[in-house]
This record gives sequence, C-alpha cells and structure tokens, in this order.
Amino acid sequence: MILWGVFLRASKSGDGCGQHWLTCGGEIIPTAPQLKTVIEYSHRITSFLAFVTVVGLLIWTFRRFAKGEPIRKTALLSFIFVVTEALVGAGLVLTGNTAETLTAARPFWMAGHLINTFILLAFLALTARYAGGGERFSFRVAPKYLWSVIAGASAVFVVGITGSVAALASMLFPSGSLAEGLQADLSPASNTLLRLRLLHPISAIAASVALIFIAGWLGREADGGTKVKWWANTLSLLVLAQLLFGAATLLMLAPIVMQLGHLMLADLIWISFVMMSANFLARPRDPSTI
Repeated sequence: MILWGVFLRASKSGDGCGQHWLTCGGEIIPTAPQLKTVIEYSHRITSFLAFVTVVGLLIWTFRRFAKGEPIRKTALLSFIFVVTEALVGAGLVLTGNTAETLTAARPFWMAGHLINTFILLAFLALTARYAGGGERFSFRVAPKYLWSVIAGASAVFVVGITGSVAALASMLFPSGSLAEGLQADLSPASNTLLRLRLLHPISAIAASVALIFIAGWLGREADGGTKVKWWANTLSLLVLAQLLFGAATLLMLAPIVMQLGHLMLADLIWISFVMMSANFLARPRDPSTI
C-alpha cells in the first residue's frame, strides 16, 4: 500500500478519481478509466486490503491473547492508525491536494501522511514482535537510554518529513540536470519548496551519523542482548545502504523506481529502529538505574 502510494504521487495520478471519495469520479467502479484512474483506483484497492488485513489481525489478537497482554494494545493502535491513514488519504483527495496541485496546506498534508504511516508501521512491527513471543518492554529506564531512543526516533521523523517535502518539490518543479536542480535550490526566486529541498540531504547525513552511533552504543550496552545487537547491526547496514541509494537517486534525478526503493529502505530503517529499541527496553534492568 505504501509503495503504491509513492507510485501514485510520483506518476501524478492522485487526481485519477477526481475529488471523490469513497467513489471514483462518482462511480463505485470506474468505467472507461484513464491510466491515472487505474493507478488511483488500484491504490484504493490496496488500501482496502490493508485495512481488512489489520481488522483481521485485531480480531485474531483479541481471540488468541488474554486480556492485559500488550499485543492487544499494539493491535488496537494498528487498527486506529490504519483508519487515520485512510482518512488522511481521503483528506488529500477531497481537498484537491493531489497530482500537480500545490496549495499552502499540501506540504503539511504530506508530512502528516508520512508521520501517520511511520506510527502505523511501528505498531504493526511491535504487534508482530509480541506475536513472536517478544517480551514486554518499559520506558522506565535510565534517562540516557530513553533520550537516545527519543533522539533516534526524532531523527528518522525529521528525515522522513524533509524527504516528503523534497519529493513533492521534485515532482512539481522537475529539473533537467543535477546542476539545474542545485541552482534552483539556491535561487531566492525559486518556490519555497525548492529552497527547502536541501534540508533533506543535510538532515539525512546528520541523522545517519546519529543512528549509527545510537545503534552501536545500545548494542554495546545491551550486555549480551543478541537480539538488540542483531537489530543494531541491521539498522547500521540499512542506514549505509540508504545513503548510497539516496545519492544514486539524486544523481539519476529521482526516477520513480528509485523513489520506490528509497522509501522502502526508509521504512525498513524505521522498523529496524523500532525493533532494536523495543528489545533494548525489554532487557532485564538494574533497579538502581530506574
């Protein structure tokens, strides 16, 4: 659903159903659709399938696990955020913030959509972790550990938000070459979105350094926590891969297939960070550090 949503935006097909939701152009099933209508309608189908799957997950969780089990909470929150994910998507359509339309509110809609997606992914990952026998975790840890988790999560969100702004700017104001794009980024006459685009690579580099440092530190502090170290190593490798992939995406002027890979890596980085943090916060703690 997430990757098809990127394809929908990048292909400028977000207005394929017009400003209609739940219907598509006023029809339940579009007749004689254009290509962008097919793309938009396909995204709605994937969104519906994701919704049904999360509903099934919620029902299974409440039938399988006893009252008070943390997996019930994460499954319920997954359901809540898959609903809000659909509502944000509907808001984009109904307000006309799709395809090549640019309003003052659209960057905020994009940022809100990304934040909701990351929160949804986090709760789905935690639900999967508990379903696989993961232990309950707690935020009652030494402040240095808690702040490192908060800092890492904040870094991922900042990079994600600046990335959504950069992607929107690149779609609305395409450049013929890297030099032309850089010139537009630095020109005071350019649209604000273009001048904000440089925030993404800058924040990405800074966040990458921070995430690799946090992963290495928590891995060492885990005291034999093999799961923490495994996820920490996975996170570091994914961050390095993302830096290389992001650079390649920039040099190639962000073709759609590269945008899909870039976001997929971003999602995997976030899931790895969530799993690393959850396993670290679930390890046995010295009462004196609480």
